[in-house]
Amino acid sequence: MSKPSLLHVVKSVFAAAIGVQSNKNREVDFQHGSLPAYIVVGLIATALFIFTIVSIVSAVTGG
Repeated sequence: MSKPSLLHVVKSVFAAAIGVQSNKNREVDFQHGSLPAYIVVGLIATALFIFTIVSIVSAVTGG
């Protein structure tokens, strides 16, 4: 198998974040994936999550 695509990395990060990553996909990630790609996608996903939560709270509180 070749290097995972960006879409695969994004799907894998989101699946792992919510706890539904399959063992098969996890093995593919560790055997063929690039650690920096997963770190960058994870950091971007975390930043988007925090921005979303802050925006929702700000909208609800009127601030």
